[in-house]
Amino acid sequence: MSLRGALALVALIAAHPALAQPLACRTPETVAAPPVAAPDGPTRLLPITHYVLALTWAPDFCDVHPGNDLECKGRVARFGFVLHGLWPDSDNATWPQWCPAKPPVTTQVPADVARQMLCTTPSPALIAHEWAKHGTCMAASPQAYFAQGSAMFHALRFPDMAALARRPHLTAGDLRAAFAAANPRYPRESIGLMVGEGLSLQEVHLCHDRTMHPAPCEVRGTPDSAMLRITPPAR
Repeated sequence: MSLRGALALVALIAAHPALAQPLACRTPETVAAPPVAAPDGPTRLLPITHYVLALTWAPDFCDVHPGNDLECKGRVARFGFVLHGLWPDSDNATWPQWCPAKPPVTTQVPADVARQMLCTTPSPALIAHEWAKHGTCMAASPQAYFAQGSAMFHALRFPDMAALARRPHLTAGDLRAAFAAANPRYPRESIGLMVGEGLSLQEVHLCHDRTMHPAPCEVRGTPDSAMLRITPPAR
């Protein structure tokens, strides 16, 4: 999807808003450009065969990482789902990463781009990390990379997570079914779930082919039959 296409999708979403997240977000007036992210692994230049849109469920994230002040207030999440990142993937459970940015683009995210993303990805450090590790391998600029990921995220509708959190004997299959029902273009096979300690929901991974259409996940994560615990959103 081009930057123009992503922005057009944003305009369409504005006319048909997705199910709201639990808490409103107000972007700070000024945001500094985040420092360039330090690599956590080697450069890998690999062909892109598919993409993953990774979403974090903030209430469970904040239960484990209460020090993230933008996303969490103590152990209480300020958000519902947030965008972890849009990831280019290759075959055999590997992926390109830490690609050299082509001049004149650098690996630093401009301050205005970071500010625009804070209500979608509420961590300047994560924004910097996602561009340097993943965005450089698939997009010509931070603006294009984050416009595409943001448009895909805001096109989603989210299931009633409070109701799911109250459901006894909740399974991963229940969440996949609810997510697919809210987003009919995503079949259950295209929804990966990552579950952490205590059966808590870590992430939802939405899998796409090379043309950004939903596709079966190469790594689907937790099986449908597995039990699942969801921390309810703040009221």
